[in-house]
Amino acid sequence: MNRTLFDKIWDTHVIKQADGGLDVLYIDRHFIHEVTSPQAFDGLRKRGLGVFRPQQTVATADHNVPTKNQHLPIKEELSRFQVDKLVENCNDFGLELYGLGHPYQGIVHVIGPELGLTQPGMTMVCGDSHTSTHGAFGCIAFGIGTSQVEQVLATQCLLQRRPKRMRITVDGQLQPGVLAKDIILYIISKLTAAGGTGYFVEYAGEAIRSLSMEGRMTICNMSIEMGARGGLIAPDETTISYLKNRTFAPQGEALTCRRLLAHLVPDPGAEFDVEHHFDVADIAPMVTYGTNPGMGIKINEHIPSAAGQTASFGKSLEYMGFQAGEQLLGKPVDYVFIGSCTNSRIEDLRLVAQFVKGKQKAMSTHGSCRAVNR
Repeated sequence: MNRTLFDKIWDTHVIKQADGGLDVLYIDRHFIHEVTSPQAFDGLRKRGLGVFRPQQTVATADHNVPTKNQHLPIKEELSRFQVDKLVENCNDFGLELYGLGHPYQGIVHVIGPELGLTQPGMTMVCGDSHTSTHGAFGCIAFGIGTSQVEQVLATQCLLQRRPKRMRITVDGQLQPGVLAKDIILYIISKLTAAGGTGYFVEYAGEAIRSLSMEGRMTICNMSIEMGARGGLIAPDETTISYLKNRTFAPQGEALTCRRLLAHLVPDPGAEFDVEHHFDVADIAPMVTYGTNPGMGIKINEHIPSAAGQTASFGKSLEYMGFQAGEQLLGKPVDYVFIGSCTNSRIEDLRLVAQFVKGKQKAMSTHGSCRAVNR
């Protein structure tokens, strides 16, 4: 049978099939952080269990860390407690921890690729929904709940039902000013925030292959924003070039093995449950106007009419202070947040730096700030 890339990776990691159509799936890499791991460790203690394969779990302080003065105690009590508990649990169970002050500490979905811990063909999980980021390297990567974190710590396996397969092909050459975030926001605007529910998505096409690894990570990161279990992209020379000389990535022949790249692609004629095709010529810089990522329009478009929309559409516009039919161009920007796990890699930060160079923020008439050209 001609298999998808997803099926190839999944099949090589199935330990056995369980009752009810469930698979026991082996997990190559497990990331943990301070928010979703404390209860999992408590569960291990109550069962008298240790971590089955500690060398395959990597921990970092992520969600509750200050951006400044990390050498000082965390002021917020709950955040401090969770970070301290992560340190305690990693010490007790013998796990590698990139805590505050460690040169490798950072956003869990960013440090994995940057350190070379994320590698083609792996299965990877973390107690965080945006674990799908790692799919950019040709991995099956997805978020799990706290009880599943405990399951992986105890067994290095997960009991999972195989999701359906979707392929999204984006062809053509990117227009000036169109970036990876625009591509995925455009796709979600077409498929809706629930359009990928029950599926694992493979992204393909000329436009996808033209992206840098940072851009591919943005695409895969936001797969869950359309309800998908995760997303992945077949590894290629761009992937190999990115991984060269990364701290924990294999080097030399082990990294550049062409048989690996030849295997980690969908077979010709591979069958997907659903396929979508988009032409990148129709994609422009995107902006969202509502309260979910499916409510997106091109920057020069008008907010859609309320006719035929659900009741939540009107509530979203009311919450945002917008009207159906109006444009967002020319509206003042109240806040700009830079550095979410979707776009917080060095390429993203450099892009922002180029944009604001030679400019300064100015006070608007109602006291908030917006960027102005000087």
